[in-house]
Amino acid sequence: MFSTAHNPNKDHEVSQPPNDSISSLSFSPAADFLVAGSWDNCVRCWEVKQSGTTLQSEPKAEQQHAGPTLCCCWSADGTKVFSGSCDKSVKMWDLNSNSFTQVAAHDAPVKTVNWIHAPNYQCLMTGSWDKTLKFWDTRQAQPMMTINCEERVYASDVVYPVAVSILAGRKVKILNLENKPAVHHTMEPPLRYQLRDISIFKKDGKPAGFGVCSIEGRAAIEPFDNTAANSKDKFTFKCHRSVVSDSHKPQDIYAVNGIKFHPVHGTLATIGSDGKFSFWDKDARTKLKTGEQLDNTITCCDFNHNGTYFAYGSSYDWSKGHEFYNPQQKNYIFIRQVKDELKPRKK
Repeated sequence: MFSTAHNPNKDHEVSQPPNDSISSLSFSPAADFLVAGSWDNCVRCWEVKQSGTTLQSEPKAEQQHAGPTLCCCWSADGTKVFSGSCDKSVKMWDLNSNSFTQVAAHDAPVKTVNWIHAPNYQCLMTGSWDKTLKFWDTRQAQPMMTINCEERVYASDVVYPVAVSILAGRKVKILNLENKPAVHHTMEPPLRYQLRDISIFKKDGKPAGFGVCSIEGRAAIEPFDNTAANSKDKFTFKCHRSVVSDSHKPQDIYAVNGIKFHPVHGTLATIGSDGKFSFWDKDARTKLKTGEQLDNTITCCDFNHNGTYFAYGSSYDWSKGHEFYNPQQKNYIFIRQVKDELKPRKK
């Protein structure tokens, strides 16, 4: 299924990667620091530097939960990292003091953490398998607000004044964050299988819609404005599937584990259980590039704040069950320099 090379794209290999599957990657919004959450319970931080054309990644520090770390994010100023865990807690890592303190809790594993930086308030949004979204002033022991959901929360994204969360049962919850968080509506995207990740895209600097991906080699683009004039911008597309020249032969269809929009160009990346990343131009409805196949699945990804780096985690996602787990296989985080690869197709 895979090529033998663990790094066929010849991207920068981050030093001292996690010891178990990588669940989350997040770049600082303020500088080139990368954090990773992983199933070995740890949250790790690296500083990414460029020397000429060569990248360097220096491990800076790490902290540990009492259970696997499922998600991580940054405060708006890049001084704090928040991480959610199977130990049902969310902790705040102050990188200046290196303190690691609990700031939120749920009744089940915490799957999403997102910082909300509004003009009149700041808070941490957490989503859990206990079927709630909670909003926290990190100085208070109790949440400012709780939203009860129909199902478990799987993934979330925030671009003020909008937040989106995907739930089990293929639901997407869209929140208006102005004044205070409130549910705008709940919808079902045109994907027939379990949803895996969601990401908001912008137009003219404002949130304009979202991309969502599923376990069935497919993704959907959904504008927030669904008027007739914008209906052409709403579509699904197939991705992370094997190329079959003979129509009588079966096609391998892989889970799309992540979707992220480029912060400058508005193009996007998808990653999958096929061990590949792909870059897309949604407006031209075309693929810009597909990476070479890794010898493991790709579980998570992120762009840095100015879109010059694309980080992706190579580790087993358990999509083929425990019998395909190889404890000797290393986990890797790669950083690719993508200055021009995500530029939109010329019209």
